[in-house]
Order: sequence, then C-alpha cells, then structure tokens
Amino acid sequence: MVSAPELKKYTSKKILITLNNNRQIQGILIGFDIFLNLNLTECVELSITSGKGNPIRDAVKIGSCVIRGNSVVSVELIA
Repeated sequence: MVSAPELKKYTSKKILITLNNNRQIQGILIGFDIFLNLNLTECVELSITSGKGNPIRDAVKIGSCVIRGNSVVSVELIA
C-alpha cells in the first residue's frame, strides 16, 4: 500500500482504489490525512457482475466521496 508522503504526488490525479471487499472506486484525489483516509471527487464505483458466461463491468457515478483508510487495499494511478 502507498504511504502518506507518496500519496502527495497523486493529488489532483485520477486514481483507482481497491477496497478490502473487492470493490473498486475511481476518482480524482483531492486530499488525505495521516490515517490514509482519502477524499475524492468525480467518483465512480466499479463492479463486475457475472452475466451469461461473460462478466459485465458496471460503473455507477457517485460524485464526491471519502474512503476510510483501513478499508483501502491498493491505490493505482490511472494514466
């Protein structure tokens, strides 16, 4: 997982966050604290549902969100 000083370079950039319940949130990082709680804008929740043999990727716009640090598994920069 990314440490707080490394998160500073991701500020104002689009990131993909994987949570401990296999959910993913994509958004623009606008802030964080020492507990790695993340504040994002333009958030989209990504989920994969199984269709008839083919997985279906679903995206739900949720606007701004705050993600609690202890539920974050990984943070990726989206190019």
